[in-house]
Amino acid sequence: MTGNGTGDTEALREEIRRTRVELGETMEALAAKADVKARLKESAGQARERMREQAAQTVARVRGQAVRHAEDVRAQAYDKGELVRRNPVPWATVAAGAVAAVVLLMIVRGRRR
Repeated sequence: MTGNGTGDTEALREEIRRTRVELGETMEALAAKADVKARLKESAGQARERMREQAAQTVARVRGQAVRHAEDVRAQAYDKGELVRRNPVPWATVAAGAVAAVVLLMIVRGRRR
């Protein structure tokens, strides 16, 4: 320290500068808390982001379920096709019955005229 007090003056100025910076930061924090509109916007933005994430997760889950369901349906259709190829008699019977019904219908209509 010097005899003329310059060291004390510089130390005080530095302390005043730090105090001003701290005071400015405190005022900014208080102003941010007092700005209800900005806080509401921020809160709404966070809620919107959460909803987007949940929607994306739901879409992914539903798509996964749809793919699994489509695979199950495809497998069942293949199994039914194999069943018809292995045993065509019941289907031939149904087709013959349908042809007989059409012929019978044509005969009945022909008699009415």
